[in-house]
Amino acid sequence: MTLPADRRRAVLRTSLGVGVATGAYGVSFGALATASGLDVLQACALSLLAFSGASQFAFVGVVSGGGPLLSGTATSVLLGARNGFYGLRIAEILRVRGARRLAAAQLTIDESTAVAVAQPEEAAARLGFWSTGLSIYVLWNLATLVGALGGTAMGDPATWGLDAAAPAAFLALVAPRLQGRRPVLVAVVAAVLALALVPVSPAGVPVMAGALLAVTGAVLVRASTTSAGA
Repeated sequence: MTLPADRRRAVLRTSLGVGVATGAYGVSFGALATASGLDVLQACALSLLAFSGASQFAFVGVVSGGGPLLSGTATSVLLGARNGFYGLRIAEILRVRGARRLAAAQLTIDESTAVAVAQPEEAAARLGFWSTGLSIYVLWNLATLVGALGGTAMGDPATWGLDAAAPAAFLALVAPRLQGRRPVLVAVVAAVLALALVPVSPAGVPVMAGALLAVTGAVLVRASTTSAGA
């Protein structure tokens, strides 16, 4: 099915708007990453390879708090697990194989999935996925480089209060996705658990434990909602 020109333009406008808004946020990640002790190459590698804002900010948050790289990586992987569930739906829309399948997996994030599934036509869904994913990927990585270069020129992060910026940025990224009483309750319980573990566990462990509880709770909430609607 070939999309009419007006529908194609509408999808591309939506995709580019989402891409610019999301990609520009990469400046914050680049600055926070270098302020937390990563160098420019490491910050850029995270955006190129991980390409998941919530996971990247979580990793930086653990590292900036003095946590080991293993804890930061585990927390990042837990938060990125949701993209695997998105992939199940996106695979039905795209139906690609080989190198295109690998590229699609890399671009499967919140925003590309949301734009794709919002389209009534399958052709529009495919266009929305690729155009959103590619625009965010390019802009996010360019913005990360700009932010990382700027972050190295800022000097001591404590002077600018950047020691608290990583968790604040992560909270701002996650908060809009908490819709409904059950997700909010899961988030609150996970936060309480993380705070309770701070005085008695090594740096990084509270965040990892809270993330594990949050992911488990989200799966249970999803399962109960699905069974209730069946």
